[in-house]
Amino acid sequence: MFEVRNLSAAYGQSQVLHGIDLSVGRGEIVALVGRNGMGKSTLMKSLIGVMPARSGQITVDGVNVTALPSHRRVANGLAYVPQGRQIFGTMTVKENIETGLVVTGNSEIPREIYDLFPVLKDFERRRGGNLSGGQQQQLAIARALASDPKVLLLDEPTEGIQPSIIKDIGRAISYLRNLGQIAVVLVEQYLDFARELGDNFVVMDRGSIVFSCTRQNIDEAALRRAMAI
Repeated sequence: MFEVRNLSAAYGQSQVLHGIDLSVGRGEIVALVGRNGMGKSTLMKSLIGVMPARSGQITVDGVNVTALPSHRRVANGLAYVPQGRQIFGTMTVKENIETGLVVTGNSEIPREIYDLFPVLKDFERRRGGNLSGGQQQQLAIARALASDPKVLLLDEPTEGIQPSIIKDIGRAISYLRNLGQIAVVLVEQYLDFARELGDNFVVMDRGSIVFSCTRQNIDEAALRRAMAI
């Protein structure tokens, strides 16, 4: 469903991503972990097109999106929930979610989105800026899902979120995976959360992938050592 091959990117003359290879199947979660400042969020920005690639290729369901602008990548099935959520604070919950519908041509929010996050239905007329941090994170994910994605990129979805909502978000991500239709790339500092959800684990260090393993052959001690490099 989602393939990244030899992806490199740079800020000016400073290369920040070095030949990244990543593959995510339908109904699979790849957890991308590592210390702060090691290139995880930079990779996500490059995948969605905020930061252009210097070389390499990104494909969504067989379609090469590497040269496309962000909105065209979304139209081709790539959805992004950025670190810090970035919802529209002055718009209502319903209006925020509706912005995700634009690429689908639909005007009605799918019932399944409210089933995943019932609190958003309760607060659909409330302004996004008046929600708690955890509710805003649920809203950001709902907005991304409204675009009917094939691939969902989640950048630090548990950052600054209360434990009860972390559990709700985890259940929602697990549910999406179990539907078997969406590929998920999860960037996460909270290793226990990533450990619960990931099918494959990838550690980044200084813009490169330095370690990877599957859930089946996970060596948690080696994974933690790689994260501490």
